[in-house]
Amino acid sequence: MSLRTTPFHPRTGPLSEGQAWRRWAGYVVASSYELSHDREYHAIRNAAALFDVSPLYKYLVTGKGAARLLDHVVTRNIGKAKVGQVLYTPWCDNEGKQIDDGTISVLGEQTFRMTSADPTLRWLHLNASGLEVTIQDVSESTAAVSLQGPSSREILQIAAERDLSGLKYFRLTSAKIRGVPVTISRTGYTGDLGYEV
Repeated sequence: MSLRTTPFHPRTGPLSEGQAWRRWAGYVVASSYELSHDREYHAIRNAAALFDVSPLYKYLVTGKGAARLLDHVVTRNIGKAKVGQVLYTPWCDNEGKQIDDGTISVLGEQTFRMTSADPTLRWLHLNASGLEVTIQDVSESTAAVSLQGPSSREILQIAAERDLSGLKYFRLTSAKIRGVPVTISRTGYTGDLGYEV
């Protein structure tokens, strides 16, 4: 099986000075863009850095039984989540052993997007037995970038041509960047201000 490239690779690939690549979920991605990671580290702590996180697995879970399915498999209470909220949560097997963790974006009353590092499609289907739910693997059709760092809001507001100062932590909103519809969430794993698009 050959490694795939993300939709951003044609632009980001040539920027990799050291050509330091790694495998991630069947994709080839840059480990770093410069020969030393020092400037990239300082950029994310003092300004902003952009990560291509397209290789994350993304599942669209819809239908009457969608919330019930997710409530069964994750440790958070999906019933209390509001449209526009993002939940960070682990998910467990029937014995309570953690399988993975990730986010669940509440896109509508019966529409959720689950994002994870490891594939869980088969496991979701096994737990959906008897429920009115549709589970779609949208991993390849949904590209994603993470813009993280103290300047991320300022940069993203210019790109999206809208004010994001009211977007709360672990909330999402719809927008357009250069005419392309996107979902912007105020999420990330850097411990600083950041967004995922």
